[in-house]
Amino acid sequence: MRLDDLRRSKNVEDRRASGSGRMSVGRGKGGILTFIIVLVGAYYGVDLTGLMGGGQENYQQTSSLNSSEEAKLEELSSKVLASTEDIWSAYFKQNGLSYKDPTLVLYRGATSTACGTGQSAMGPFYCPVDQKVYLDLSFYDDMRKKLRASGDFAFSYVIAHEVGHHVQNLLGITSKTQRAQMKASSKAEANQISVNVELQADCFAGVWGHQLAKANRLEEGDVEEAFNAAQAVGDDRLQQQSRGYVVPDSFTHGSSAQRLAWFRKGLTTGNPAVCNTFN
Repeated sequence: MRLDDLRRSKNVEDRRASGSGRMSVGRGKGGILTFIIVLVGAYYGVDLTGLMGGGQENYQQTSSLNSSEEAKLEELSSKVLASTEDIWSAYFKQNGLSYKDPTLVLYRGATSTACGTGQSAMGPFYCPVDQKVYLDLSFYDDMRKKLRASGDFAFSYVIAHEVGHHVQNLLGITSKTQRAQMKASSKAEANQISVNVELQADCFAGVWGHQLAKANRLEEGDVEEAFNAAQAVGDDRLQQQSRGYVVPDSFTHGSSAQRLAWFRKGLTTGNPAVCNTFN
């Protein structure tokens, strides 16, 4: 990615100095993290399982990032956030709307949010209540080593996806889908709504990527990095890796093929209007 001349966002809240340290928490049935996710999600009607959903039941976050790597990732994250601010502000303005920038919170291990306790084992996530994206930079290390999805554009896709949830929140999509999930007649139906929400965020991330490509910000191999990342966090792939089998009705974020297809759709068109995953 060519980001050297891009500004940094002013909407980054760095909590790393006050972090509680790297925490290793299982995600299996009865685990503390599972309890937190269920409790908070039920209360607010949102999915706080992060970018990857519930596919990795015993996912544990560890990191070997050194201070230099963290500094580079912090700069990348800030510049990527700034690019989303510019791109979505322009889109909202074109449609007679006002865009409110989200805040990116950098933390280590665990942190408090308006949606409950956030932990790095969740992966990156967005809280619609405080309109903040939460990110432990060590997720880059996990993408590289555990998900085999490396590269700056792959990591940037992660941030753009979470900002996509913020766009949904501002457009009223989040509240509508929350109500629809509460009225769902089955867990499978509620899960499908969640999948649609996640795929739309992937498509919105693609729209962001389209604008970067248009501005000649992408380098050779960047698009392939993002495609690989989108597939790496598919529910089917994560379930196969952690369980050895796949349960489609339990998907909350979409299959690898779906996530790639919707990200590609946004990337190809650059038009948020094509991101209607609900029809």
